[in-house]
Amino acid sequence: MSTELIPIERIETKILLLRGQKVMLDKDLAELYGVPTKILKRAVTRNLDRFPIDFMFLLDTQEVTTLRCQFGTSKTSDPRGGTRYAPMAFTEQGVAMLSSVLNSPRAIQVNIAIMRAFMRLRHILASHTDLARKLDELEQKYDKQFSVVFEALRELMNPPEPPRPTIGFEVRA
Repeated sequence: MSTELIPIERIETKILLLRGQKVMLDKDLAELYGVPTKILKRAVTRNLDRFPIDFMFLLDTQEVTTLRCQFGTSKTSDPRGGTRYAPMAFTEQGVAMLSSVLNSPRAIQVNIAIMRAFMRLRHILASHTDLARKLDELEQKYDKQFSVVFEALRELMNPPEPPRPTIGFEVRA
């Protein structure tokens, strides 16, 4: 399997910001690796010494509630089910450590793709902060007459909100 089968854009959508760190959830990683989440969790718990707190942490109840819509679990009070164990969140180093725990050719290729996605995000964030710093310097340097231009540039720097899908039926005439 080549890394082209897993687009970096797809991986980037799975990277979340929790507790001030960029992380990926166990469910998303299991999907990328092509293994059930239960197997991934079992492999990690059998090798807990490889995953210190800065590599992997368990989500608390409030974080699970906040992210509930993102990983589509039912309420735990629901008699039909729900997440029985707290989801695991893996930092970039934790994801790298997963390749030693899940020793398969697919795991290696997926890890390479994930590392590239983390590097790409880091590069985008670095260039964005450089641009913001340069804009601040220009704003300090020039009069208030250009404040409208600077405001417009700042709005352009903010990423646009993704278009929302249309809900319902379309009537064709």
